[in-house]
Amino acid sequence: MGRAGKIAAHVLLAFLAFLIGRVIAGVTTLDAHTLSQAGLFAVSAFLVELALKVERAPWRFVAASDILRLARSSLVTCVVYAGLAWLVIARFEGLRALVCAFVIQVFLLASLRVIRRGLHEGVLLEAILSLRPAAVHPALPNLLIVGSAVEAEEFLRAPASLGERYAPVGVVSPLDKETGDELRGICVLGSIPAFDEVLAQLREGGLAPAAILFLADSPMSAFGAERLGRLKSEGVRLLRRHGVVEMGHTAATLREISLEELLSRPPVRLDPEPVRALVAGRRVLVTGAGGSIGSELCRQIAASGCAQLTMLDASEVNLFHIDREIGEAWPTLPRREVLCDVRDAARLDRVFAAERPEIVFHAAALKHVTMVENHPCEGARTNVLGTRNVAMAAKAFGAAHMALISTDKAVAPTSVMGATKRVAEALARQYGSSAETRVSIVRFGNVLGSAGSVVPLFQHQIARGGPITLTDAAVERFFMTIPEAVQLVLRAVALSAGSSEPPAGVLTLEMGEPVKIIDLARRMIELQGLVPDRDIQIQITGLRPGEKLTEVLVDVNEAARPKAAGVIEAAPMTPPPILEPDVLATLEASALAGDEFGVRTQLFAMVERIRGTEPAVKTKARSRA
Repeated sequence: MGRAGKIAAHVLLAFLAFLIGRVIAGVTTLDAHTLSQAGLFAVSAFLVELALKVERAPWRFVAASDILRLARSSLVTCVVYAGLAWLVIARFEGLRALVCAFVIQVFLLASLRVIRRGLHEGVLLEAILSLRPAAVHPALPNLLIVGSAVEAEEFLRAPASLGERYAPVGVVSPLDKETGDELRGICVLGSIPAFDEVLAQLREGGLAPAAILFLADSPMSAFGAERLGRLKSEGVRLLRRHGVVEMGHTAATLREISLEELLSRPPVRLDPEPVRALVAGRRVLVTGAGGSIGSELCRQIAASGCAQLTMLDASEVNLFHIDREIGEAWPTLPRREVLCDVRDAARLDRVFAAERPEIVFHAAALKHVTMVENHPCEGARTNVLGTRNVAMAAKAFGAAHMALISTDKAVAPTSVMGATKRVAEALARQYGSSAETRVSIVRFGNVLGSAGSVVPLFQHQIARGGPITLTDAAVERFFMTIPEAVQLVLRAVALSAGSSEPPAGVLTLEMGEPVKIIDLARRMIELQGLVPDRDIQIQITGLRPGEKLTEVLVDVNEAARPKAAGVIEAAPMTPPPILEPDVLATLEASALAGDEFGVRTQLFAMVERIRGTEPAVKTKARSRA
């Protein structure tokens, strides 16, 4: 029943209450004068309804406080009636009848709500007819929905969307005007600014939500880290529909919101249709398939209807997990898991010859800045030589497209990891591009929740009671979620595949403003229901070797230009140089020999040639025992 229906019911009950009150008071005549007085009482009730908005309180969640509010409304109605009677009739009579009308009106209004709640909970007939105490029924956990009326109605329209695991108790809308609306039997309890009042009302009525479902991203961002942290600390689950970034997978199951999503800005939405058209019906190979980025690539590619998915990784554990997950989610999808290191060129050739992938996503890499700084030879072998091997195999065995996953640390690199990725960008095009094979390079910032992210480290430090360690209070980074990063990769390939021009630049996402790491740490503490600098301390430790205060997505020798909505292209101002085979052979020999100084020197020399500028930092010798 909508707001208009509830107001009409309240006015009708006021009319009846006045007549019944007259009868109880001993006035049994039903003439025009009595009816006009009852009508005036109903008008008074209507005016009180408009002023106090009693109809906004959902009937099915009636509690003691609601009964008191109804009594207040009925009392005000009596006072308004007395005033109107004095003005209209010029006299007031029947005080006893008015008192009876007040009692009857409260009784009728309360009874209507109690009956509605009894029907909603399915206990009305049992409570009336059963001669024994009611049995205890295992109730479903309550679910509070946050979203607009349109979004909530769309969600509630599909019964399977709840998976029969939750019982919706209400909706909180971003729009105050939707308060009081009823959607498929579920009432809009209030607006987001009144969320605390709505939650208190539900708890008072014994309907405290066990979970809160966010149907959109903007309402969640309006809640704030402190409130979300308080809800999590109280044991309330924060949910959203499966597939924040949907790429053809239409399952509407519910899943818990990850910490990374709570920390991030509202995600960038890109049209999934070009990606679906690109991947559907084609053979796809993903390197680093068991990693954070590679595994999400596999999920979205599988959801887009590829003909076959080949998952390649050097980690048997990671490969086992992603293969099992894909098999369970898409059991009919032809797939193959391949245990292979991208450093092994001969093994790669055999795999590509057997699988004949049409699209290759190269996500395998060593990404942890400090680890690669301490082990430059391994970084060069995987990130530089491994990329060359994958690019050569993709070209040799007829892949239509290859996409390389890069990083913002490749821009003006000061770390070995950044240098290896900048060289990898150049080698992917040099060794992979041909008339038959297009190469896309996708560069993005830090990925929340990925391997090497600060988020797992901060979680561990918070769980231990602190402190959280930061290298510098001024350090800031661009951030995106794993689904966003993968969405960009897929979108980049689709853009490049649909373009008649040969790919030249590096594609990156418009990521908004960078985030200070110290602010990220504070939000993480608040999301655990704690107070920064009181419950958890934050300590500054100093910058590590190769670390920068800020990162950028476009280098000095590149020009940024819009490519698509949310995507920009960093195009080189001059043609990139060719890295001769003997240069790579020397690098490989140094890496195999464990010559860390030689590897650093050669990497930054290559970066200097690629950028056409002086090196960002001078390489330095570092001996290891």
